[in-house]
Amino acid sequence: MKKNDSFALDTLHTLLSSLEEAISVINTDGEMVFWNEAAEKTYHIKKEEIIGRNIRNFFEQEDIMNLKVLETQQSIRDMYHIPRPDKHVLISASPIYNQNKELIGSMSVEKDISATIKLNEQLTSTSKELQQLKQQITQNHLDDPFNKIKGKNASIQQIIHDTKKVAKTGATILISGESGVGKELFAQAIHEESSRSEKPFIPINCGAIPNALFESELFGYEAGAYTGASKGGKPGKLELAEGGTLFLDEVGELPLDMQVKLLRALQEKEIYRIGGQTPIKVNVRIIAATNRILENMVSDGTFRSDLFYRLNVFSAQIPPLRERKDDIPFLLYDFLKELSIKYNKAVPAINRETVHRLTEYHWPGNIRELRNLVERLVVLHERSEIFENDIYQLLPQAKRTIDTTVRSLFHEKERLEKERILQTLQTTYGNKSITAKELGITRATLYKKMKKYGIISYLR
Repeated sequence: MKKNDSFALDTLHTLLSSLEEAISVINTDGEMVFWNEAAEKTYHIKKEEIIGRNIRNFFEQEDIMNLKVLETQQSIRDMYHIPRPDKHVLISASPIYNQNKELIGSMSVEKDISATIKLNEQLTSTSKELQQLKQQITQNHLDDPFNKIKGKNASIQQIIHDTKKVAKTGATILISGESGVGKELFAQAIHEESSRSEKPFIPINCGAIPNALFESELFGYEAGAYTGASKGGKPGKLELAEGGTLFLDEVGELPLDMQVKLLRALQEKEIYRIGGQTPIKVNVRIIAATNRILENMVSDGTFRSDLFYRLNVFSAQIPPLRERKDDIPFLLYDFLKELSIKYNKAVPAINRETVHRLTEYHWPGNIRELRNLVERLVVLHERSEIFENDIYQLLPQAKRTIDTTVRSLFHEKERLEKERILQTLQTTYGNKSITAKELGITRATLYKKMKKYGIISYLR
């Protein structure tokens, strides 16, 4: 063999050995002639085991593309193939001819795509699960409007039970609670549970409307009532809610003069548009909500008592999240499912200690704040599990609050421990051996704690 021919063969051998694709060459008898390192890794068969042996000893004949190429003498390109049940490859194979154009063997090049196929199967399975969850959530909401309200806490379940009963009566309802506890969700559920569910649900945020616009927003106006008024006039919220429900959110922000006009409209069941002379009959159920204590406002003279009693036929006080901490893990997992569906992402796991830490946070923004945090986690988090540091990156104030709580609990524990030691020493007349036995600790540990807490009078 010429020197240049030998160099070319060595170069070719080195090239084929270094490729990431599995390369195999067989002769016309089916004996393995070449088997590179990538083929070893793909099929876990060493060169020493397979070179010189028949390929049929290692694979089922119907799965060997090299043999099919020998038979048909036709090349194949990038064909999806499963040579073994656990292996998925893209294979290209060609017949090999000598200088006399005689068939002497075949060569295959295989790219292992098993990991990609497995990932695709997992994604397909996850998509099916997400779709099933989505259908289940949708069906639950259709069956019972109160299913939108999250929580298994006893107090929240009692409120749901009571408001369900009141929903069917048509009575006016006053919902109170801090911002973010879900007052509007309750109002919507009450409306959907009532006989007015087919009619409009019209919300109006009393805290977001300038005083000068309150009257036109509630009662509407006639054409030409004032400069800039629409040519055909405009109906107010009370008219738009005809036959349905008007939700007065943050009702404590209503100016006193509007409180009088609203009360009159509720009592007489009719309104006048601004600039109008003809009364308009209205049949509307009122649900009001506030984050303020209206009883105190009545005492202060900033909220009319007659309107308060008109609105407060039935009241529902929604507790803040910090008073229903047993709901936090449930809400956390529920929001993770819901929002993962919304953003078409796999539902991440959440570390148990992380859940415990989140229950220690005081949640000033209540459920709205918790849902906001979960939504940001679902959108931004890339890993399959959520840990404490992931929470603190998005909610740094939680770490400060939790650390303060832990320190407070630690100091309280020390205070109680010191009192217990002192009480026991007093009842045993300073006998350290009996005191240690009573406390369930060693005498040495007792001495350490007495020094730590400055109980020096009994050390003498």
